[in-house]
Amino acid sequence: MARGGKAFKAVAKGMAVVASAAAVIERRRRAAMAADPHELPAVPALTEAPGPVPVPRVDSAAVAVEPAAAATAVTTATATAPVPAAAPAAPPVPAANAGLGREYHPGRPATPAEAVPWGLRVAAESTWRLLLLGAALYVVFYVVDMLRLVAFSVLASLLISALLEPSVSWLRRHGVPRSLAAGGVFLSGLAGIGLVGWFVVWQVTTNLSDVTTQVKTGVNQLRDWLVTGPLHLTQQQITDFANQITKAITTNTDQLTSASITGAQIAVETLTALLMTFFTTFFFLYDGAKIWNWALRGLPRHSRFAMAGAGPKAWITLTAYVRGTVGVAFIDAVCIGTGIELLGVPLAVPLAVIIFLGAFVPLVGALVTGTVAVLIALVTQGPWTALMVLVILIVVMQVESHILQPLILGRAVRVHPLGVVLGVAAGGIIGGIGGAVVAVPLIAVTNTVITHLRRRNEAGQAVFTALEAAREAAEHKAAAQPAQPTQAAEPAPAVD
Repeated sequence: MARGGKAFKAVAKGMAVVASAAAVIERRRRAAMAADPHELPAVPALTEAPGPVPVPRVDSAAVAVEPAAAATAVTTATATAPVPAAAPAAPPVPAANAGLGREYHPGRPATPAEAVPWGLRVAAESTWRLLLLGAALYVVFYVVDMLRLVAFSVLASLLISALLEPSVSWLRRHGVPRSLAAGGVFLSGLAGIGLVGWFVVWQVTTNLSDVTTQVKTGVNQLRDWLVTGPLHLTQQQITDFANQITKAITTNTDQLTSASITGAQIAVETLTALLMTFFTTFFFLYDGAKIWNWALRGLPRHSRFAMAGAGPKAWITLTAYVRGTVGVAFIDAVCIGTGIELLGVPLAVPLAVIIFLGAFVPLVGALVTGTVAVLIALVTQGPWTALMVLVILIVVMQVESHILQPLILGRAVRVHPLGVVLGVAAGGIIGGIGGAVVAVPLIAVTNTVITHLRRRNEAGQAVFTALEAAREAAEHKAAAQPAQPTQAAEPAPAVD
């Protein structure tokens, strides 16, 4: 019994050694599979389903004499057994190819998007974003065109309020109540506009008979020049041309009637727009701050702080633009009107008022309205006087663009002259005269808002970068300093 127990223990030790060798081989096989998932190494026979292990017949006496030698022999045989070599490791498969169900190749892009050149991808993404922005602008312009009376009334009210608001603020700083200050300034501005209109009508009606006589004389002189001048037209040709004009007028009576009806509709729309403009202007002067706060509450929460800072800057730009434009228009009207009066052209004062109103369109407004003075000078005084009026217009426009605009407007409105011309042209195409008037202030305000938001983002990024740098410096300093051992507290001296 004692010898049988020793033999059983020796056999158990041998089986344990064989099991440990099988575990080593299995670990190596799994490591090879992890290195190359596409090529599975050959599975050794030891990994198959275990069966009964054959026990060699040994002499019990020999085992009893040298059991340790038998165990050592089994261990040596297992350790020296050949282990199958692992296959060479394949390159790792990118995460983008996982689960695609196709063989991975190192020269093939992970996704179809990576096969597209980078420049083409940037151009495509920029294009669809520009198309989306263009579609949004088209919808905005379409809505504005449908509500053009309301839109132009609000814009005109903003321009008038920007001109009158400094007076309201001055009165309120001197103790005048808000309602009285807003109402007084509004009524004063309305009275000023009415006086200007009455003065223009009075001048035209007073000088109308003289102008009519001069126009008839000028037309006769023009007819004589066509006959005796370099064109050498005959009297019959001139008469036929006049008859064609008369025939065209008589045959297009229906169109003229519809045009008159359209003119009546325009008059009604203009009156409605004026009433809306006056009403809106009063409330902008009276409750401008509350209206702005109400508009801010309609924005997303994360955008309110940025727009709260951009709004006052935009209002300062608009105020500077309107006041500067009024000053430039007044100088243009005085200079051109004085020149017309010195040349003896009739209706000099009404023409100066028309030029003043036209000068609210920068760079081109005074020149376009000044052509009316050139035509009147041509009909009443002759070509030389008309040429002198044209020279005066050109000189005044050059002084305005090179001296008055930079000096008066200064840095408040930073818009390049090319941007002004293109903006006026685009505004005129979209909204007519009203669009040409409000185009430049819209461009100036938009430029101010974008500049403020960009600087605000840059400042925020700079603060964030500085805070991150300070935090990293503090962490490096704390890591560099060794930990200071805490000193034990000294025992208090004994009290006798």
